[in-house]
Amino acid sequence: MRTRLTAIVLLCALPALAGEFRPFVRGSWQQLRASHAGKPIIVHFWGLSCAPCLTELPQWGQLMRQRPDVGLVLIAADPVPEEPRQMTATLTKAGLASAESWTFADRFAERLRFEIDPDWAGELPFTLCITRDGKISRVAGTVDFAAIRAWIDSQRL
Repeated sequence: MRTRLTAIVLLCALPALAGEFRPFVRGSWQQLRASHAGKPIIVHFWGLSCAPCLTELPQWGQLMRQRPDVGLVLIAADPVPEEPRQMTATLTKAGLASAESWTFADRFAERLRFEIDPDWAGELPFTLCITRDGKISRVAGTVDFAAIRAWIDSQRL
């Protein structure tokens, strides 16, 4: 039993291959933050049942193509469990197959959201822009991509 638990923990610590989703469970937020410490990142929460999310995903894909220096992390936070193949197909179609991707893997999503942001009620899309020094800017709803590009430019050395 201990060997299996160790193997599961080690697998969760490895980066996901393109098109694969890492399970987002208790403690994943701290793990994600630690793995990107000292680097600016954008963490975008989305879901298949969120129409604005699906409309916006291709724009995130375009941003990644135009700005390969962007540290973008995608987290599928749909309140309804979704089929991984459908999520992968959606991200691939949007040009986001190579993005670091996670998916909520705990039925108690409120606990996961609280770890991320105690004030987040679960609305999607939801985006966090995190500076090198850990300061967080929040955007509930769709983003203004001109503002996102300006934020990215402000994070360059």
